[in-house]
Amino acid sequence: MPSMTRLVAVLDIGKTNAKLVVHDVATGADLFVRTMPNTVRPGPPYPHMDTDALHAFALGALKDAAAAHAIDAVSITTHGASVALMAGDDLALPVLDYEHDGPDALSAAYDAARPAFAETFSPRLAGGLNVGAQLFWLERTFPDAFGRVTAILPYPQYWAFRLTGVMAAEVTSLGCHTDLWRPADGTPSSLATEAGWAARLPPVRSAFEALGPVSPAVVAATGLKAGTPVHCGIHDSNASLLPHLMTRRAPFAVVSTGTWVVIFAVGGRPDGLDPGRDTLANVDAFGRPVPGARFMGGREVELLTGGRPETPDRATLDRVIEQGVMALPTFVPKSGPFPNGKGRWTTDPDRLSAAERTAAASLYAALMTAEALGLAGARGPVVIEGPFARNAVFTSALAALVPDPVLPVEGATGTSAGAALLALGPEGRPTARVEPAAAVPLDGGFPAYAAHWRAAAAGS
Repeated sequence: MPSMTRLVAVLDIGKTNAKLVVHDVATGADLFVRTMPNTVRPGPPYPHMDTDALHAFALGALKDAAAAHAIDAVSITTHGASVALMAGDDLALPVLDYEHDGPDALSAAYDAARPAFAETFSPRLAGGLNVGAQLFWLERTFPDAFGRVTAILPYPQYWAFRLTGVMAAEVTSLGCHTDLWRPADGTPSSLATEAGWAARLPPVRSAFEALGPVSPAVVAATGLKAGTPVHCGIHDSNASLLPHLMTRRAPFAVVSTGTWVVIFAVGGRPDGLDPGRDTLANVDAFGRPVPGARFMGGREVELLTGGRPETPDRATLDRVIEQGVMALPTFVPKSGPFPNGKGRWTTDPDRLSAAERTAAASLYAALMTAEALGLAGARGPVVIEGPFARNAVFTSALAALVPDPVLPVEGATGTSAGAALLALGPEGRPTARVEPAAAVPLDGGFPAYAAHWRAAAAGS
């Protein structure tokens, strides 16, 4: 990696929104940000990601970014639980929306075929959240199309292919609750091998590796310099983790927030994880297994606030705590620390103001995060990345629930900034960050509120 690499354009495709960010790895600043909603097409043949719209967005945003900045490299990060099934250079089938419940129709047969948790550290999840369940369902439901599949690309590497023409696989995406990977061994799982899917994986490359330069067609469409390298790409939660792996000493935990809240217990061991409570081991950019846990926190907060959050003042927060206004798990079924819970309010939410609902939703997210941290065996400081880092109720509540400091890292594009660091190579070091101030623990009646919530949640 040339020492002059500084401005990295990052294509950051989250489940809810897609972004193109130009990140300055020397200063840590985002110099250009363009966003679009990541909409799901309803079908046919099933709900799927709108890859044509995303591709048009990526090219248009890269063109505008390249006109404004001298881009040195391109990197990619995307949500997990998605793969592109290729027939030559084209999609054999659309990229399945992992929230589609189609794969559940074959749950019994898939459960009999999937590997044990001790092999993959991958919990059994609903819909298509286990990529193996997607492939199992697609192969049996669309046998002709699946029979034409020549390559199975993890989602970040699909976008790297669209920019370079080079196909690759990579371990952070293969290792995120797919059922396809053995994190401890760094090899495909028994399921992937026996089903013949492993044979259709391209060569596994490092997330840091430059797969190739942007293709001539992309140069013509965007104005990027010929020869601009495109790095292999990384799973989005692992992108948030990467700066801390490069700068912090274990043990510590990173809480990556967005549509999903994903916990990484760095320095921990995957032994003792509970597959029935959405714990798992991810694989970091260096190929190492990292125990963790997750729940769909961003989606749940959106549901709890009706999509209209309003920051509460302290009086509103105190009133919610004093009156015991609680959201009890779980509002996204079959996920998180209480997967069998049926989400409910203790008070009619229609009688609450937007600020009161936001306060209760923020406390709920903090309590769920604390449960997930405990299940993952997290130790040491707790770093909060993403939107929840800007939620003072969440951070102060979490600080009251865990024994170590809670460090909110504010910034709108944590995943993008992490993915940009791939251009520095595995030995690179990001610009030194100022250590964030620890959140002040929430006081007053919150400890009693938390105890009541835990007792009620335990019966979920």
